[in-house]
Amino acid sequence: MGIFERYLSVWVALAMAVGILGGLWQPTLFQAVAAFEYAQVNGVIALLIWLMIYPMMVQVDFSAIRDVGKKPTGLVLTLVINWLVKPFTMALLGWLFFRLLFADWVDPQTATEYIAGMILLGVAPCTAMVFVWSQLTKGDANYTLVQVSVNDLIMIVAFAPISAWLLGVSDITVPWSTLLLSVALYVVLPLLAGVATRRYLARHAVSGEEAIRTFASRIKPWSIFGLLATVLLLFGFQAQTIISQPLAIVLIAIPLLIQTYGIFALSYFAGCHLKLPHNVAAPAGMIGASNFFELAVAVAISLFGLHSGAALATVVGVLVEVPVMLSLVAFANRTRHWFPSN
Repeated sequence: MGIFERYLSVWVALAMAVGILGGLWQPTLFQAVAAFEYAQVNGVIALLIWLMIYPMMVQVDFSAIRDVGKKPTGLVLTLVINWLVKPFTMALLGWLFFRLLFADWVDPQTATEYIAGMILLGVAPCTAMVFVWSQLTKGDANYTLVQVSVNDLIMIVAFAPISAWLLGVSDITVPWSTLLLSVALYVVLPLLAGVATRRYLARHAVSGEEAIRTFASRIKPWSIFGLLATVLLLFGFQAQTIISQPLAIVLIAIPLLIQTYGIFALSYFAGCHLKLPHNVAAPAGMIGASNFFELAVAVAISLFGLHSGAALATVVGVLVEVPVMLSLVAFANRTRHWFPSN
């Protein structure tokens, strides 16, 4: 795990601070960036999000799908948690906290946007950082690849309808055209670009796999840059709101923390009960607990705007995820003896 991944929360916090200061000192600059928009898609943010997502999609090898029949129990557990449990618990927690427990501290419109951002996080299972968490827990790398690949395929067809349904249940009007455009821009196209890149490198290099690993390593810093630049801009856009309502970050973080720890516990202990080997159960717990926050940020911006509470909620998800996931990695490594031998 490189220095950027290990201290990602620190870099995100610094980007947030710089964004807020910049938004207060140079608001016209951020307003000019925000105005660079077409069909509800901000050109600058779209470019940065592509920088985030494309390097991750290059790492996904869909040829691993042929191994889907091996160790099916772990894969079924992952899919059940990611698509039949996690989105709905996130929506429930959002409603519980922002409609009931925090209702006196957040106005109804802002609460609705926070719930929307949380829902988008819940419907986007992790696709890239889970490789890091799997490695840190000595997980089965090939099996993790199968889990990620299958989830990406499901995300293409399931993200939009589940998101729209849960947002509708929460009384949030969703423009279907914008949601489908977001899925096309930030899932389908990067995925196709990643597949095309892998095929090109495999055909034109002496060692295809080595060429792919080298290329992915070289473009990885751009993913970090895209994330930090997006966070900086988002907090610059929302600087006035954050300064006037600093409690918002804490309020959003509380249900996100409960969701992350709760989903991990459910998945991890289910794996233990099912007698899965640790190198399958640990990555299953990690992929359920973590989020594809890059996609959630992109869709929140497209649906609700750069200055929305939904966009802020997804960025808070970035802030809390890395330290929480590292704590879960430590827990998983300490409890390896609970599981049968690999």
